[in-house]
This record gives sequence, C-alpha cells and structure tokens, in this order.
Amino acid sequence: MEEQSVKEIIKATHWPRAMAATALAVLALFLLVGTIAELKSINYIGSGVAATNTISVDGQGEVFAVPDTATFDFTVDETAKDVATAQASATTKSNAVIDYLKGQGIADTDIQTTDYNVNPQYSYQQGVCAPPAPLPGGGVQPSYCTSGKQTITGYEVSQTVSVKVHDTSKAGALLSGVGSKGVSNVSGLSLTVSNQDALTIQARDKAIQDAKAKAEVLAGSLGVQLVRIVGYSENGNSPVYYAKAMSAGAAMDSTAAPAPQIPTGQNKITSNVSVTYEIR
Repeated sequence: MEEQSVKEIIKATHWPRAMAATALAVLALFLLVGTIAELKSINYIGSGVAATNTISVDGQGEVFAVPDTATFDFTVDETAKDVATAQASATTKSNAVIDYLKGQGIADTDIQTTDYNVNPQYSYQQGVCAPPAPLPGGGVQPSYCTSGKQTITGYEVSQTVSVKVHDTSKAGALLSGVGSKGVSNVSGLSLTVSNQDALTIQARDKAIQDAKAKAEVLAGSLGVQLVRIVGYSENGNSPVYYAKAMSAGAAMDSTAAPAPQIPTGQNKITSNVSVTYEIR
C-alpha cells in the first residue's frame, strides 16, 4: 500500500491526527521489516559471480590412535580323487577351526568365509615324437609328434575365512591356536581402529583449522582481507598397520606353537584439504 493512498483514506474517513501518525508509523515499520527479510534471504550479495581475486592454501591434520581390532585370514586346502571327498575333508578342518574360534569367544558375526573354490587337478601326458625315417623306394618321412593328453587326477577344495578379533591382546594366542588345527596357511593380519570415522572427522577439522590459519597469515602478508570460501577439496589418508603373522602358503604344524607377540603400535589418521578464499 502506498503512503499517498493511506493519506487519502485518512482524509476521507476524517481520522484524528494522532491516529493518522500511528498508521503511517506502522506502515513504515512494515516496509522496513519486509526489506530486512528480503536482504536476509540473500546469502551473499553478488553470489553467482565468479571470484576473480583468490588465494588457495593447503592444510593437514593428524590424529593418532592405538588399534583395538585385529583381523586375519586362514585357508584350508584339501585334495582328493573326487569333489565330494575333497569337500568333506576341507569342511571337517574348517569347522574344527571355527568351533575353536567360537570357543575362544569370537562371535558368529566376526567369522566370515571370503573365498571358496573347487578346482580340478590335471596331469599332462606328453605326445610321442617320431624321428625322420626312410621310406620304401627312397625318400625320407619327416618327423612328427602325436598330441599330448590332459587327464584329471583329482580336485582341490579351498576355503578362506576372515576372522575379526575385538580384543587385540588375544590375537597372538588365536593365531597359534588356528595354526595348530591343520590349516594350510594363516595370513593377512591387520590392526585397525573401530571408531575410524570419528577419528577421520577429527583429522579433517584439524586440517581445516590449519588451512584457515595459513590463509590468515598469508592475507596479512599480502595486505588483503579474506572475504569468503569459494573452493574446497579434501583427500583423506588412513594408513593401517599390517603385521605378517605367518608365512602365506606354508603348511601349519598340527602342534600348537608358542603364541606370537602382536605389538599394536598406533595408527596415524591424516586428512589433507585445500581451501580457496576470495580476497579484497
């Protein structure tokens, strides 16, 4: 409603002068509130226009944590003349190891088959080669070889199981115990941190603060002011400590070996960010 229209209404209705002044004040307040609300709806005046004056800085954050989870694999390989016999033998050994792990307090959800293969085994019989031979009436028959023959001699069944241990102090004893159950190999020991996501967030926050501090120092050296962030990227790196428990592919002795010590050390979780600021 325009101010002139309000005045005409007031004049036509013969409002008292005091009431007319109040109406004008309310109208002015209404227009002011609407203007402020409109400005607040705009995040940044001039947004959508590409920044031309910018600086970019890199930041790095690091967080250290002691691993609280150990993971390793064991594999059972069995060979027999037929598939059923090989499978039965492999199943017997695998089940014995799984029962042992459950008896040591490992939950069903922490024991998982990651690979299962049935492969035929072959033997190859070389073909017979005949040397050159004279032909009746003269001439020589050239040498030749018959084709070789491939024959199935049996079947190999292989099952690989991954085991997760939430108490790293038990990892050494479990490795020794599994190795005593006649498995083919134990390998792939890794030590990880269960709250990896939370630590990654901490490392990223540190990286962002590092980048911000560098940007402020750089802006001061250049004699400019930071306006807003116009670009951001990150590249997190979370290395995991790996330890070799036993030689992969080496047959395990059925006699329990002394439990190896498994030093956990600590894992370093890092985050690297790049932040671009508009300056003026």
